[in-house]
Amino acid sequence: MNIGEASRRSGLPPKTIRYYEEVGLVTPARAQNGYRDYRDRDVHMLRFLQRSRSLGFSIEEARRLLALYADDKRHSEDARSMAGRRMAEIDRKIEELKSLKRALAILAEQCPGDDGPDCPILDEIAGDGPVAVRTVERNGARA
Repeated sequence: MNIGEASRRSGLPPKTIRYYEEVGLVTPARAQNGYRDYRDRDVHMLRFLQRSRSLGFSIEEARRLLALYADDKRHSEDARSMAGRRMAEIDRKIEELKSLKRALAILAEQCPGDDGPDCPILDEIAGDGPVAVRTVERNGARA
């Protein structure tokens, strides 16, 4: 099948499929005319990549997951370990987002929201904001 059909079946744009080929994640056969010729197995791998990327795994992590998937002698602990590291990264990002939300809440509370020009939100973005907000961002606690 051509790249358009592989795209339709995998749910990935052709540009992404070409990129995955460029970085060696998939290697479709070539027809006599030189065009890519995707097989059902290629589409299955593309779907695997799409799902792993949607779970937040990096390209290199997706490469390792693909290698584990293809290895009949794999140890489930390897996949579990990768998932655990990914979950820890997600937890770290959640805490970072919570800290950002607290900082914005402080700024929003201090912004009068009227027709005047003063707004600590803009001052903070400009780098002239209150020290309390920067403390929140560093410590993760409300000042």
